[in-house]
Amino acid sequence: QVQLVESGGGLVQAGGSRRFRCAASGSIFRLNAMGWYSQAPGKQRELVARITSGGNTSYADSVKGRFTISTDVAKKTVYLQMNSLKPGDTADYYCNCNARSPVIPRDMDYWGEGTLVTVSS
Repeated sequence: QVQLVESGGGLVQAGGSRRFRCAASGSIFRLNAMGWYSQAPGKQRELVARITSGGNTSYADSVKGRFTISTDVAKKTVYLQMNSLKPGDTADYYCNCNARSPVIPRDMDYWGEGTLVTVSS
């Protein structure tokens, strides 16, 4: 089983910054990608940023130029640096990884419990 532990949520003023950290642990045979998703009240969960094991990144249009995703592959840790935060960024943020474990012989998505960011105007 794969576990994801997130940190970095909290209250921040508009224009401020926040840094998320998510560490994966457990039985991981191969880590394919890690990323962050957001879910605002009453809305569906959507991709914020994703990085593959090869270093390829993708971002939601709404965060391009403001957010940066990075990873420490050896530590199985992903970071999300969020700058120029807006009230519209207020949401629960969930860490995700796509990985293969020795126990389940296929790629699967795993999720953290989420961390709330509230951006005040």
